Amino acid sequence: MEPIKNRYDFVFYFDVKDGNPNGDPDAGNLPRIDAETGNGLVTDVCIKRKVRNYVLMTKEEKPPFDIFIKEKAVLNLLIDKAHEAEEVKEKEKADKTEAARLWMCKNYYDIRAFGAVMSTGKNAGQVRGPVQLTFARSVDPVVALEHSITRVAKTTEERSESGGSEMGRKYTIPYGLYRAHGFVSAHLANQTGFSEDDLELFWDAMQNMFEHDRSAARGEMNTRKLIVFKHKTALGNSSTHQLFERVTHKKLSDSPARDFSDYEIYLDGNTFPETFKIVEVG
Repeated sequence: MEPIKNRYDFVFYFDVKDGNPNGDPDAGNLPRIDAETGNGLVTDVCIKRKVRNYVLMTKEEKPPFDIFIKEKAVLNLLIDKAHEAEEVKEKEKADKTEAARLWMCKNYYDIRAFGAVMSTGKNAGQVRGPVQLTFARSVDPVVALEHSITRVAKTTEERSESGGSEMGRKYTIPYGLYRAHGFVSAHLANQTGFSEDDLELFWDAMQNMFEHDRSAARGEMNTRKLIVFKHKTALGNSSTHQLFERVTHKKLSDSPARDFSDYEIYLDGNTFPETFKIVEVG
């Protein structure tokens, strides 16, 4: 597969209703919030995890769409596997690291897309991925609500003797519309072999990853808009900030937002019906 030839920049809107989109383990799993502004945050790592899970589900862990960073994976064993491949073993010692890096890129989708550090065991080098994402930030401040919950079942015999229900806590955001920015580099894609098919799979994942990631803790999460700017060249023919400024949003009332219908999203000052829209950069 030929690597992609064009640079891309994109704007990604998604929302959450009555859920916790990305809990902070250092804060008792409270939703992540900017302490100065009150805006909600979702890390790039969280979004990439959902992309990885979507690829795992749709491609069934088969090369060239296997996933390197996945639950219960022992990374050094996977790197060792690269060094055991025939096309790597036959290389001279000085070339083995580069051959192992290429083998890992060839077989693991998330390495081709996001990159990886593979020098923790047998050295397979480091890869800087062509697809990068910012933190997502809610377009307005959000409120984290705390709910008391109970459990009638007990985990141990000793606790069952105490009788009554056990209490717990659950945190949700009533509603939040989040915006993230992303970038796809054709030059880095050339180093990892990130192809047009890989790119199509990424766009598909960004549109559908929440559909297969439902849980009571996350409430209702949905992709609302994915606006992609496609440049004519690998270097690009417009600055990123100018492109992102073409995408704006507006809250339609002064009441607290509780649904996506409380907002409008605009491209060049106009609304558009598509969830996924590619814009050619002139």
